[in-house]
Amino acid sequence: MSSAPNLTGLVDALGDAVVVADPEGAIVVWNAAAQRIFGYTREEALGRPLDLITPDRHRRRHWDGYANTMRTGETKYGTKLLKVPALHKDGHALSIAFTVGLLKDEAGAVTGIAAVIRDETERWQEEKHLRQRIADLEDHLKDNVPA
Repeated sequence: MSSAPNLTGLVDALGDAVVVADPEGAIVVWNAAAQRIFGYTREEALGRPLDLITPDRHRRRHWDGYANTMRTGETKYGTKLLKVPALHKDGHALSIAFTVGLLKDEAGAVTGIAAVIRDETERWQEEKHLRQRIADLEDHLKDNVPA
């Protein structure tokens, strides 16, 4: 007979970050991949608000949406891949992609939000570079078309 899986071990084994925040937005789960991506140790992150990784210019919108989700028990982002900027501990900008899931108790009240996060910074930079090359080539072609 097999035993139930060790969920803590599973969360820590994942290559993507798993970050769970309580109804007030304090971090309650921070796996090894979150440490690798964002630079904060588990001890540094636990109990801190999500502002830890949210750029200043996005905080108000983030918290407005967070409060609405806590109030309504619903999110429009449940199956949608979100792509947003984030912050590393050393202050450099990241581009992340993530999905969220609401954690609920037996009565259906939201007890937290779980996010599975992937660092997309390198891919985003490559796409930005390719978009710029295409624009440069299009400009070059326009300039070299005979009249």
